[in-house]
Amino acid sequence: MKFIARIVLLILLMGLFSSCSAAPGSDAPVTGSVLEERAREFVTRMEAGQYKEARQDFDTTMRLALSQKKLQDLWATLQEQAGTFDKQGETRRETQGDYQIVYVTCRFGLGALDVKVVFNSKGKISGLFFQPAADTTAMAPEYNPPSYADVNEFYEEEVVVGSGEWQLPGTLTVPTGSGPFPVVVLVHGSGPNDRDESIGPNRVFKDLAWGLASRGIAVLRYEKRTREYASRFTGDLMSSLTTQSEVIDDALAAVSLLQTRPEINPERIYIVGHSLGATLAPKIAEQDDQVAGLVLLAGATRPIEDLMLEQSTYLAHADGEIDKNEADQLAGLQGLVEQVKALPDQADIDPDGLILGAAPAYWLDLLAYNPVATAEGLTLPMLILQGERDYQVTMTDFAAWEKIFSSRTNVTLKSYPALNHLFIAGLGPSLPAEYEVMGHVDALVIDDIANWINQ
Repeated sequence: MKFIARIVLLILLMGLFSSCSAAPGSDAPVTGSVLEERAREFVTRMEAGQYKEARQDFDTTMRLALSQKKLQDLWATLQEQAGTFDKQGETRRETQGDYQIVYVTCRFGLGALDVKVVFNSKGKISGLFFQPAADTTAMAPEYNPPSYADVNEFYEEEVVVGSGEWQLPGTLTVPTGSGPFPVVVLVHGSGPNDRDESIGPNRVFKDLAWGLASRGIAVLRYEKRTREYASRFTGDLMSSLTTQSEVIDDALAAVSLLQTRPEINPERIYIVGHSLGATLAPKIAEQDDQVAGLVLLAGATRPIEDLMLEQSTYLAHADGEIDKNEADQLAGLQGLVEQVKALPDQADIDPDGLILGAAPAYWLDLLAYNPVATAEGLTLPMLILQGERDYQVTMTDFAAWEKIFSSRTNVTLKSYPALNHLFIAGLGPSLPAEYEVMGHVDALVIDDIANWINQ
């Protein structure tokens, strides 16, 4: 998972939007720049609402699979999930057998996507996919540092987290001075995040890194495994994926790396998790007694599949009414949620059958985990923070943390009335469009984390 909105996005990207056709014909191939121009023109027509014209290069199978109305609905749903289309970026090509594939990197409000257009040997479109962009930095808006970040108070070094086949590029942000410094490991939310946890123009983890380093706390952030090695997560790897291999193993590797660094105090290594990272933080600490404490930013306490349905219902109600299409989608989502919940009682499970974008092994792993109960068994100090305008992980989840930990002297809980899921301030009900506007993690959050660690 990324944070929960991205789970829904990935479901759509991996399932509803994919279409493949029969084998190509044997006519002379159309290749090179011609196909790139056709792919760009396809995206241009979609953006312009010219769905009839966009279908003119479809082969027979694609025409049957995607009517003009379905293509229009697909584009509308994509923008609901990924934000408003902004612009096209670079293209790239690859060959798979008799097929030519053109990727058109496009910026949407909430981030960059690759529009993957598959051409057969006749130059007809025989497949269409939308997926997280291979190169999000190329389409990322310029980062404007928050006022609380003083670039004279820290420096950054490129590091490698882990070893062997899953080693990950990362950035260690270190305060200037002699040290050794306390340090935090930033653990991502759901989905294939980059090291900055980029959400549209916002850089949640970069804000945290620069803000905390300006206050004397080192920060390690790194590319998430499912982003760095995205192309590998198919077949057996996808069917066996759990939160252990997706998140926890790499967080533990980050802790191990920091224990070897002379500028780091090995007795003051903290996990700071956001969304899914916060939900899993107790499990990370349970597996490594070198973790000195936990900071949970929007940590869910309820089953993820329930939050997905709750979030989708919230968004469907956002305009004051639910139309038939939305009602049908919610009913379909409800059915998928029930499939997830039924998994533990099934004797014969297809390990490769995806539900809500994940294989049964992933869901069974989550269903067996209780973050509150796991945290209750820890003696570590914890700081639990929540944005009150967050519609993805809500105050209902925060109340569950409060119920158990409000009386513990080593646990601090705080919520912020104006903050959303990204811990960025706003007004009124929070909606996905809010993430398309550049902002920064609130200074109060930076101060609260820094003061708690330094106390």
